[in-house]
Amino acid sequence: METPDLFDFGDPAPEEREGRPGPPVRPGLQLRPGAGIWSAGERITWVAGLILMLSSFMSWYAGKSIEGPTLAVIGWHTGTIGKLVFFIGLALIALAILREAGVELPPAVPESLVTIALGALATVLVLVRLISIPDTFAGTSGRAIGIWIALLSALAVIVGGLLRAGNEL
Repeated sequence: METPDLFDFGDPAPEEREGRPGPPVRPGLQLRPGAGIWSAGERITWVAGLILMLSSFMSWYAGKSIEGPTLAVIGWHTGTIGKLVFFIGLALIALAILREAGVELPPAVPESLVTIALGALATVLVLVRLISIPDTFAGTSGRAIGIWIALLSALAVIVGGLLRAGNEL
């Protein structure tokens, strides 16, 4: 038996690999741990972006109107902010799809920083709508579940971006 060279970084020969435990490695197949869309930060980012996008079609405000029936207002109808929340979620999904297609941002702009910035913007926008109910929706003083889902998903986008930044270091 020969002692392996310290600087031999190539794959061992198939006969040398047979005695080792683990899955067989096919030539040309290269597995990277934590790579692709299924790593934790990337998975959290695109799932939270999808939920953020869909939350603009959920009920953000609910309550009794002056006329008597119960009203519910979806995020899309709350003005520009509801639409911006939708498009921020759409941008996060597009970023994930483009990354999987092989398109990358320039090295001067880390993708994790863009994700954190979009998540922070979405959080601020949702907090504005959480604190300040538009005057046109008088009587719908209660916050519904959709705005809380939007807030949690915006915060999850920030967490996903921070996890991805940790992986990049």
